[in-house]
Amino acid sequence: MLQLTNQAALRRLLGVARSNEVAFDIADRIAELIPDAAVAVVGRWTIEVETYLGNSVDLHLFAKTLATMVAEPFDLDGEQHTLDLAIGVAAAPPGSVDEIRLAEEVEDAMVQSRNDHAPVVRDLSLIDPMVDAMVLKRDLSGAVDRGELFLQYQPKVNVRRQQVASAEALLRWRHPTRGLILPNDFIPLAEATRDIDRMTLWTIEQVIADQQLLRADGRDITVFINISGQLLSNAKFVKRACEIVSATDVPLGFEITETSVIRDPVSAIANLNIFADHGIAIAIDDYGAGLSSLAYLKQLPARELKIDKMFVLQLTSSNRDPLIVRSTIDLAHALEMEVTAEGVETPAALALLSVMGCDMIQGYLISRPVEIEAFRQYMRDHKDAALVDSARATFRAGAFRRVA
Repeated sequence: MLQLTNQAALRRLLGVARSNEVAFDIADRIAELIPDAAVAVVGRWTIEVETYLGNSVDLHLFAKTLATMVAEPFDLDGEQHTLDLAIGVAAAPPGSVDEIRLAEEVEDAMVQSRNDHAPVVRDLSLIDPMVDAMVLKRDLSGAVDRGELFLQYQPKVNVRRQQVASAEALLRWRHPTRGLILPNDFIPLAEATRDIDRMTLWTIEQVIADQQLLRADGRDITVFINISGQLLSNAKFVKRACEIVSATDVPLGFEITETSVIRDPVSAIANLNIFADHGIAIAIDDYGAGLSSLAYLKQLPARELKIDKMFVLQLTSSNRDPLIVRSTIDLAHALEMEVTAEGVETPAALALLSVMGCDMIQGYLISRPVEIEAFRQYMRDHKDAALVDSARATFRAGAFRRVA
């Protein structure tokens, strides 16, 4: 599928009537140069091309050829005009998918092409059925109503006090036929389908309900929830989230990334201040993994900065990572923020972080993410223990293992 993206400029240059005919000019050129293809204008600005190819190599060659032929200027009423086109290409072996699925893939590829400013090719023969994006998109919309979403909790431990200071709530999806699906596979889909706001509101409400259970056990800790950058400029979400939080007295926090702020800094910073005014603790997640900017960092009402695990995992085997981590800790402290190191897996890393003055640690050395009942038991077991020392012993004993 091809779609004009500079139609506004064409209307000004050619007039409405003539610009509405440009799609037929494109279709005529494609039909002439690819005579075996079925070419049709399926919308005012959209052309559909259907053909048969031999293999994946031919598929990519076809996409390249298509892009080249439409990049050449078009003679429109005696004048040369260059047309900007989004090009999405999707293919599958005969009989492997239905026509609706193929149509959905090519439309989605065309939308991505508009954003990437380059042709996008989808070879469905290469897609792992366990992470089939288009099928998952359809299933995701009803996941909340069907009760398929659940939360896991991972504790964050204060190094000096040696006790759980807070926890991070991690959203999971237990698909009825595909099993456990992790956030990296479904959160981008939820953002694309606009289901992310409903899922996040469900997460906030579920965290509040789970905190009531923790409170009944005598544990009253702040639980942090990951907030998509897309939601930081969504006034409707911000209003509803604040309403939910205002109706409870349990301590909540939101984790955001700097990259999410950079998308729309004015709205994001304004809404983060609204959250802070409602008593929600703000933490900056994955610091150092994206476009870290001191200009934004000093404007954010954040109490906590989380160092990305890519620096922590190699802390004891790299020359540069310790320097980056130490300088980040000093910077955060200068801005009156606490520092959490993610991905702490070894006693050696913990010891080095402690010497550097890191405030909190999170990772498999302490606990893997677990569901609420297991988390409640974990909190009971460590209620009066020196938790960091306990974690060192537990880790050496191999009680916790990494899971996908």
